Amino acid sequence: MKEKHQLIIIGGGPAGYCAALYAARADIGTLVLEGSLPGGRISLTDIVENYSGVAGGISGFDLSQVMREQALSAGAELVMASAEKIDTNAENLFSLITDSGTDIKAQSVIIATGTTDRKLSVPGETDFTGRGVSYCATCDGPLFRGKKVSVVGGGDSAVKEALFLSKICAEVIIIHRRDQLRAEKVIQKKAFDKENISFEWDSVVTGIKGDKKVNSVQVKNVKTSREKEISTDGVFVLVGSVPNTSLFKDMRILDERGYVLTDDEMKTKISGLFAAGDVRKKILRQVATAVGDGAIAAFSVQEFLENQT
Repeated sequence: MKEKHQLIIIGGGPAGYCAALYAARADIGTLVLEGSLPGGRISLTDIVENYSGVAGGISGFDLSQVMREQALSAGAELVMASAEKIDTNAENLFSLITDSGTDIKAQSVIIATGTTDRKLSVPGETDFTGRGVSYCATCDGPLFRGKKVSVVGGGDSAVKEALFLSKICAEVIIIHRRDQLRAEKVIQKKAFDKENISFEWDSVVTGIKGDKKVNSVQVKNVKTSREKEISTDGVFVLVGSVPNTSLFKDMRILDERGYVLTDDEMKTKISGLFAAGDVRKKILRQVATAVGDGAIAAFSVQEFLENQT
């Protein structure tokens, strides 16, 4: 890595890669700190069916790799490193310390750090993580082939993962705190049509039990307060996400939930600092909105750099 860059993008998901593509094509010296998971969370998704222009769907991994290759081909520099500290110095440059201890500087920064899976925070969840509790069906689903599993959640991610699991598991139970799903209607219909997917409505998980591995979940009906135990070999937790923004907590650019606040041009209130993708405060978090954010952020960076000369 060079010591100084015109632009550093923190995060290697759809937003980061698209921003890198647009920035590099504008002849902006761009470095992407991809973190430990190039492609971001989308790379763990079994299939993406609602990305415009890709008929028939594409695996999340394949889609992220295409985006990554485009950014590389345009001239962006990509490294598997994470930022552990960010600050501004007297020269109006951003100074970033990576996980390897390297100090790099940039005239501008785009935050594209995405989100992390939200935990249930119930007894047994931590103890059985990796022993029956998982946050990624695409990653761990094959370990439960022919078995009975539970999926906690009712949004797009939860139902998509349940559909993936239904192909390899004998039985899939969706546990949802409401009496109807929040996922897209077309995804809901697919789940309702699957004979081996059943639903535990109006219910929350209050505990996860087992011996050496998971063998049951304790659930509570939020309307009747009645509790019961459901036998299961695995629990896939898909109840939303939290933003990866601890690095920026002292910069006063976050809302009360930890998402980055920007205007429509992806600008934060700090000059030269931008954000794109799921890490932003926004109403919809999808691949399509992430790449849109990335393109706008790169354009805003171009204008910012031009005004600095």
